[in-house]
Amino acid sequence: MSEHDDPAPHRVVSRLGALLEARGLTLVQLAELTGVTVANLSVLKNGRARAIRFSTLTAVCDALGCRPGDLLDVEPAPTTRRP
Repeated sequence: MSEHDDPAPHRVVSRLGALLEARGLTLVQLAELTGVTVANLSVLKNGRARAIRFSTLTAVCDALGCRPGDLLDVEPAPTTRRP
């Protein structure tokens, strides 16, 4: 099994949809501004991305006038109950 077959979910979540909505932009418009494909932006927006290139992150942040922490967040770790 390779690292790409790992079914373990990650806790990183994308706020791209909310940022686009707040700025009145579509994925197509963002793709034009960034040079990133609509397909790649869609994967990021819908939370299916397993990785993001720094160049993509930089382009999206530049186009949206935001910082990486505005675009990505980490959900809290699940807590385990003690007996």
